[in-house]
Formats: sequence, C-alpha cells, structure tokens
Amino acid sequence: MREIALVYLDRSGGLQKFVHDCKKYNDSKQSYAVYRFIISINPSDIAELDATLGNYILHKPIQAAQIFQSVCFIAVKTLSLIEQLQTEAQISILLKPTHLPPLPSYVLSISAFPFNYTSQRFYMSEGIVIAMGTVTKYTQGARFLCTEETCPFSEGRFRYIRVHLPGATESATVRNDFVCSLCSSPLQEDMKFRVLGDKQIVEMIDAEVLNALKGYANEKYHFRTQTFTVFLR
Repeated sequence: MREIALVYLDRSGGLQKFVHDCKKYNDSKQSYAVYRFIISINPSDIAELDATLGNYILHKPIQAAQIFQSVCFIAVKTLSLIEQLQTEAQISILLKPTHLPPLPSYVLSISAFPFNYTSQRFYMSEGIVIAMGTVTKYTQGARFLCTEETCPFSEGRFRYIRVHLPGATESATVRNDFVCSLCSSPLQEDMKFRVLGDKQIVEMIDAEVLNALKGYANEKYHFRTQTFTVFLR
C-alpha cells in the first residue's frame, strides 16, 4: 500500500505540494517537534488504483494516515528535504478527502438512530450553525525529555513525541504524568519545540429543525431538538 500511496501522490500532484511544504519548513529558523502536512485525496481515484488502500482511507483514516506518514518520511530522507527531521514520529499527516461516496452510510445524522459511536471513519454532516466560539490555540505536537540527567533520553534525539490525533483531548497530548520507558523517571516537555494550531468550537443543530420553524404541525409527531458541538482544528 505504501507503493500505491506514492504512485497516487506522484500522479495527483500531492508529491510536488509535499516537497514545496517541506521547503518552507527547511527554510524556517524555527525548531519543530512535529512537521504537519495536509494531503488532499480523492477516494475514488485511490480505490481505482488499489481497493484495499481506498477502503482503508474511507473506513480507517488514522491507519491510512500512518501509511502516508511512512511514505513521506522516506521521501524526506531520500531527497534530503528537511535537515532537522530525525524520526518518522515527527511527521503528522492529515488526510483531507475531496468528497465521500454519495451513500447513506457516509452521512452522519444526529436525528437518526442507531448511532455508531465506535467508528472513527469519515462522515458528512449537515446542520445549522447557531453559535461560534473564538479562535484559540491548541497543541498539535510536543517534545518531551527525561528528567534523569544520566538517562540517554534526557537530551539529543526526538525519542518522546506527542502528536494530536482527531478526537483526542488536549490532555492526551500534553500533561505532566508521562514517564520514561527506559528508567521510569518523569518526562518534562521541551517548550521550545511545542507546535501550536488554531481551534474553534461551533454549536450546530440538525437541519430538520427548519420544519418546526416553518410552522408545520402534526399532533402525531412529537420531537425535540438538541445541538451538537463541532471542533474545528
């Protein structure tokens, strides 16, 4: 699947964009713990190249991102695109589908049951925005070092990298109870390598509420509306 991912990136122009994004990182004087890349993908085109990878992207996007992560890391090392990059864990890939199949199973409706809470695949959802919060910062990635000075992981390589994943809370990326896997000493964040991004919280409500606002009345049909929260990162 790595070979298919590379072929798709080459044919779609994604590889050229990736090289351009790497150049911006390489020319920057700032130090990064995590290098974040957004890759636009067309699920239909990938499915034609390889059905297995196409299904992976649609139904297991986090695992699919790891495949592209590996491909991008090899490209960086082979072409010497980012001199500061040391480990594969420092690359964060966000897959951005151009569209999803026009099938009911890919539409997430808050008013329809049953809910599929366990799935982490892509969905389409439509609703009405009724409130928006201010844009705030969140941690996309961070580097940690062992606090034991005699430990090999107290300096040098990027051994402990925390990267934000979709659906994770802030504490999953940054907190103070991480320990070293070698000596069990506490880990401390190296603040100069923290990578920040923008976050905004949006309150939405299902579009079905429009029927109630239009004044439609049916004594046999009773319902209530409830908002749901969307995190834009």
